[in-house]
Amino acid sequence: MNKPSELPPELTTAIPTPQPQVGISRVHEAAHLHVSGEAIYTDDIPEAHGTLHAALGLSPIAHGTLVSIDLDLLRRQPGVVAVLTAADIPGENNCGPLLHDDPILADGELRYVGQPVYAIIATDRELARRAAALARQAIVSTPLPAVLTARDAHAIGQYVVPPMHLTRGEPQAALAAAPHRLDGEWAVGGQEQFYLEGQISVALPQENQAVLVHCSTQHPSEMQQLVSHAMGWASHQVTVQCRRMGGGFGGKESQSALFACVAALAATRLRRPVKLRVDRDDDFLITGRRHGFDYRWSVGFDDDGRILAADIDLISNCGHSADLSAPVMTRALCHFDNAYWLPHVSMHGYCARTNTQSNTAFRGFGGPQGALAIELILDGIARRLGLDPLTVRQRNFYRDGQDITPYGQQVEDNQIGRLTDQLVRTSDYHARRAEIAAFNAASPVLKRGLALTPVKFGISFNVVHLNQAGALVHVYTDGSVLVNHGGTEMGQGLNTKVAQVVAHELGVPAAMVRATATDTSKVANTSATAASTGSDLNGKAAQDAARKIRQRLTPLAARLLDCAQDDVVFEGGEVRDAGAGTGTAGRTIGFKALVAQAYLARIQLWSDGFYATPGLHWDRAKLQGKPFFYFAYGASVAEVLVDTLTGESRVLRADVLHDVGQSLNPALDIGQVEGAFVQGQGWMTSEELVWHPQSGLLMTHAPSTYKIPTANDMPRDFRVALYDAPNRADSIHRSKAVGEPPLLLPFSVLLAIKDAVAACGPSRCDPPLRAPATPEAVLDAVEAVQATRAT
Repeated sequence: MNKPSELPPELTTAIPTPQPQVGISRVHEAAHLHVSGEAIYTDDIPEAHGTLHAALGLSPIAHGTLVSIDLDLLRRQPGVVAVLTAADIPGENNCGPLLHDDPILADGELRYVGQPVYAIIATDRELARRAAALARQAIVSTPLPAVLTARDAHAIGQYVVPPMHLTRGEPQAALAAAPHRLDGEWAVGGQEQFYLEGQISVALPQENQAVLVHCSTQHPSEMQQLVSHAMGWASHQVTVQCRRMGGGFGGKESQSALFACVAALAATRLRRPVKLRVDRDDDFLITGRRHGFDYRWSVGFDDDGRILAADIDLISNCGHSADLSAPVMTRALCHFDNAYWLPHVSMHGYCARTNTQSNTAFRGFGGPQGALAIELILDGIARRLGLDPLTVRQRNFYRDGQDITPYGQQVEDNQIGRLTDQLVRTSDYHARRAEIAAFNAASPVLKRGLALTPVKFGISFNVVHLNQAGALVHVYTDGSVLVNHGGTEMGQGLNTKVAQVVAHELGVPAAMVRATATDTSKVANTSATAASTGSDLNGKAAQDAARKIRQRLTPLAARLLDCAQDDVVFEGGEVRDAGAGTGTAGRTIGFKALVAQAYLARIQLWSDGFYATPGLHWDRAKLQGKPFFYFAYGASVAEVLVDTLTGESRVLRADVLHDVGQSLNPALDIGQVEGAFVQGQGWMTSEELVWHPQSGLLMTHAPSTYKIPTANDMPRDFRVALYDAPNRADSIHRSKAVGEPPLLLPFSVLLAIKDAVAACGPSRCDPPLRAPATPEAVLDAVEAVQATRAT
């Protein structure tokens, strides 16, 4: 294109005011919709004419043989249009994401109380539910012995995948030679995701053997794949869309599949729209949650509390199928070290198969279960030696020359020492420790406790090929921008951050950029929005797409501005010549005007983008390699008050310092840290899962019996700060992931409660406090240490 003979009228000599788009706190792009109730979730999509409703009939026994289903009984129920069973699935009867071991509808074997056996399709949701509830009358089965605990499954060698072993050095020899040895057993329960929006899918049949599925899911591409397999179709016949979720926390990564598959099967079979929304009780009974872990360990250490050797068994309760249990255990093994150098270590991971719901992803994805064990061990070492647990932790931190993890990755950009030192100062840790000791000495009933725990969390999927993302960016002739990417919005602000990245790259105000619903027909073969990689992967992909558009526009801008291409700057909604000289205002052209000129010049105004995380490699058999692009760090100090007569505890104050690199949006990141802390606190203190020991029924399957934290449970004094250190790795604008790592911070709450309980016993006692530290668990621990004092 030749240089225009006349410059467009939009060309001016004004110097625009820069408007930074990343690194600043911007409101969530849908905040106004959330508070006004206008945000559209899957259940809010207007129902198409003729929509039918589905409900699931659930197994009443934990284990047995499915003999028959009284279909006539079910079909006679009011409003029932159809009853679907495994025999009606034209393709593969599987919703397992990795191994094909998880049937959509039970076929031959009943595996747990709550397993879907049949689907009722009716004219009304309530009528569908009433018919589905006749499972005890309709299902004929032969009971078989059930295995309900991970320990029992481990005892008989019943696993969903083979055991995993990771060893460095000579742990047995080092254990034998260590001056001190600590042996222990412990267990931590699972945790329900308790997303506010339950599992839901709406399927609409399309022309020419195709289906559109609106699904509340963190992984639309996997839903597309599993639906197509169940239908016996190709992937291009299935489109999955997700505008937003009302929370996910991992529970909608793989386990949305069963609901999407049933809805799609019914819709395509009946040629009518079908909606499947389960109520909270059924959601609890059908879906899995965070894996509970059992531990057995032997640790050798010296007089200063430095760990010399460790040998540990980690046994996870996986439920009836593999789901994501293998990568969950892998991450647990890779996070047992947390922030500490372990010169000789042997770890053994066992994924136990039980007759319970198939456990799945949950924020942290095994990392919290792995790191929690070493924190308990270090606390026990400190109590055995009569040292401050903080001192013992600091002596075991990774340092230069001691910076290789047991799985072979170098700990680069190690911030844990400096970050912890800063938090010790700002939280006034040592002075408060002395104050609490004085308080406890004078208070026979109320006891206070204090603990500091650190976090080192690896960021990336620990399956290398999942670390990729795609995006599309469209620039319209009026200068507005539309971005679509493979990530899903579940309230965490991913769309807001991606829009900020695109706005920054094009130099336009954030208000000019809009993010659309995630759609498998736009960006294909996406990874789940999980592993805290949402902003890292999708932000980079969107940046790549926007950068390509900017690079196409730059030569045109240089000709219009009569300047060198290197001097063209996109900023503040304007494009200007930055090389006009000191004190001289370079000419500018509005971004909108430039885009209009580009359209006339037939310059492509849309682009795709792609990103693959570099440098990752992993040997799944040897459990060695570099599975993480970088590490995020953090630390927290928790102070609690415990009533030793009732067992009730209260978090008086929490000081948190967390590393998010160079934050893309500090307000969103602080919100993520706060939310993760309270969610992790719930896991540690109140969220208890209980199965009936004979029937295998999950007894805590509703808000009335399962206690998540409320506003009253938040720390009374909650101080959250972001650690100021840009990421050395080339992440998106040198930021760091923030979704999962902060969930490990409230380990300090559990150990602070343990510290308060220890004040009831003799010096150097180690309270046998279990988790969650419910009032009953606290009372049991108090009675145990008081009995120790008495003897």
